[in-house]
Amino acid sequence: MKKYFQKGDIDGFFGLFIDNLLQLMVIYELCIHFLNFPTDLVIQKILPGSALSILLGNLYYSHQAKKLMEKENRDDVTALPYGINTPSVFAFIFFVMAPVYFKSENTTLAWQAGLFACLLSGLMEVFGSFIGDFIRKNTPRAALLSPLAGIAITFICMGFVFRIFNSPVIALIPMFLIIITYASRITLPLRLPGGLVAMIVGIAIAWISYATGMSDFKPKNISTELAFHPPVWSIGDIFSLLQEKEFWGYMAIIFPMGLFNIIGSLQNLESAEAAGDTFETRPSLLVNGLGTVSASLFGSPFPTTIYIGHPGWKNMGARASYSAINGIVIAIFCFAGALTFLINYIPLEAVLGIILWIGIIMMSQSFQDTPKEHYLAIAIGLIPCLAAWTFLLIDGSVGAAGSSLFKLQQALALRDIHIGGVIALNQGFLVTSMIYAAATVYIIERKFKLAAIWILTASVCSFFGVMHAYELTEKAVNPVIGFNASPSYALLYLILAFVLYSFDFIKKDSNESITKV
Repeated sequence: MKKYFQKGDIDGFFGLFIDNLLQLMVIYELCIHFLNFPTDLVIQKILPGSALSILLGNLYYSHQAKKLMEKENRDDVTALPYGINTPSVFAFIFFVMAPVYFKSENTTLAWQAGLFACLLSGLMEVFGSFIGDFIRKNTPRAALLSPLAGIAITFICMGFVFRIFNSPVIALIPMFLIIITYASRITLPLRLPGGLVAMIVGIAIAWISYATGMSDFKPKNISTELAFHPPVWSIGDIFSLLQEKEFWGYMAIIFPMGLFNIIGSLQNLESAEAAGDTFETRPSLLVNGLGTVSASLFGSPFPTTIYIGHPGWKNMGARASYSAINGIVIAIFCFAGALTFLINYIPLEAVLGIILWIGIIMMSQSFQDTPKEHYLAIAIGLIPCLAAWTFLLIDGSVGAAGSSLFKLQQALALRDIHIGGVIALNQGFLVTSMIYAAATVYIIERKFKLAAIWILTASVCSFFGVMHAYELTEKAVNPVIGFNASPSYALLYLILAFVLYSFDFIKKDSNESITKV
């Protein structure tokens, strides 16, 4: 009989629960304090809708892992991690809902815009499930893992490392407890999970430091009244938005994000296969898309996705059940309106070490599970991700100072910060990373025709605005999508594709010369 629940599932649950909790806390904070959404809208509609989509996906991926256990007669299968899509949260809030709100000052209209964006993104993911196998079979592993390594070392590791070292009294010891217990794989007394011990220690340190005044941690004063908030059917709100014709202009945000979600899910499936768990592409992507669709239909404007970091959870010892447990607990907290209780009393800094470990494992796996000769391709694929992280830091810093990138272009250039290049690489960075890594793999292998095809793909993506296309205005950096969106990059990639194709003939001539000699 297979062990569907194992000790490592407890660690896996805490890791995934904290990850999901982070996303829900970000949603709560930004919706309330940035978009000025009424608290009732967030607590009674957005969070229950998000929890429903998380629950449905987690239950399916847990069931999927159990089926693979039975099929392959082994106990070490780890369910795909799943939850709210972090990049989409920020993209939909700042580039879809915020413009609608600031123009109309109507929170309901802004929320409806988010629902519609979420629905379209989910439908794209559903469509992507039918072409996913083709993409996986024709894409080198380095090209699928390199973007994940880039996200892991930047958006996951660095962001959380800064937060940890900003609150070292609370966060540093729990972080090192995670690293020590997981890296050494040592068995703790009473066989306690390392993640659970680190979490308890972190919370204890936080409250002791609060009582003694040793740190800046303070419990928040958010209302924690419990009440039953079931998901609310919101299809009427979505259809009412269709009368707003100008909303279709936000496809410049929705389409790239939907495409990135498809590619990201494929990369995560490849990551899981590299770690030893091969899940079918179509049902995995289909449920992923349906989870996003269900979120929009029940009040949440935030897409869900298969998470980065499957090898990290597998390394913890998580197996099939951690996913289902996470979905059920998240649903209970959100349906009961109890999320605010956790926000009040659990300092996230005390438990961020678990997420940091996931990012570290993802980075290392990209090299461990790729042929050594393809390391160069992974390194090149990291460049667009580093640019995206750089853009996030620069744009956030400039905005916090009350200025804009438009106003500071010349000043930044004098300090050798060429913001135009940073923005160009940031736009569609996941696609750019994958294409660069794939082309490099085939260049290494001297398969120049295949490399030319990937660069030709870059030309097409640039032409339609999937990569590099943007408009820098006084207020923001706006993605541009449509016909002839980035003509210069499209032309340059087209020329490069021709050059690569020509190298195939040079290779043949060289081989013939060697044969004659």
